[in-house]
Amino acid sequence: MNLFARIGSFSMSFIRATGRLTLFTMKTLSACVRPPFYFRALLSQMVEIGFYSLPVVALTTLFSGMVIALQSYAGLSGFSSEGVVASVTELTVTRELGPVLAALMVAGRVGAAMAAELGTMRVTEQIDALTTLSTNPFKYLIVPRVLAGVLMLPLLVLIGDVIGIYGGYLISVYKLDFNSVNFLRNSWNFMQAVDIVSGMTKAAVFGFIVTLLGCYNGYHSHGGAEGVGAATTNAVVSSSILILISNYWLTELFFAK
Repeated sequence: MNLFARIGSFSMSFIRATGRLTLFTMKTLSACVRPPFYFRALLSQMVEIGFYSLPVVALTTLFSGMVIALQSYAGLSGFSSEGVVASVTELTVTRELGPVLAALMVAGRVGAAMAAELGTMRVTEQIDALTTLSTNPFKYLIVPRVLAGVLMLPLLVLIGDVIGIYGGYLISVYKLDFNSVNFLRNSWNFMQAVDIVSGMTKAAVFGFIVTLLGCYNGYHSHGGAEGVGAATTNAVVSSSILILISNYWLTELFFAK
């Protein structure tokens, strides 16, 4: 009976958490389209998410592009197909690794910071103070972060795509002795609009997931410093899992025959 009790307790906890997250999402979406709008807070979050996340995204995509070029050459050289290394690098970076790696890096940096910041505000009753001052916490704290994530992550991914392809270019030209003009021409000729559109769409969805779950876990944290730490961990883990799951469904949407 203890086993069934634990299963039932876990199921009820999961259903409650899912319902609370659904209500939080609906309330956030509703607040995004209703005034007042705090543009200064939005601009601050755009700088925090976009500009300060650029170095880690750039490094991640640069070395990912380098690795893709090396692995592609190692695998394709056995079939005398080294000429498609540029195409494989472009395709892999723009469709998959660019959006996913950028989102995971932002989740580790921004999602955790949001959960810790809002969790600290919750346990120190600063959020309750905002309500007392007739300021809607969703409008002032949640909406700017979510909108900034949706707007800035596609821009980060676009920059990361360019840097990732450049990483493949460096390895191909200076290590594998490819012709630089042919590499760039093959990358450009093989590139399609759907590659960029799918990557940007994935990035916007991932930005929404990262910021929403960071805000949700921080907003509902409790239990002092231990609760803030748990909220931070849950924000990173849950957003990373949902990024990978949603990546499959978005890929299915764009490229399934």
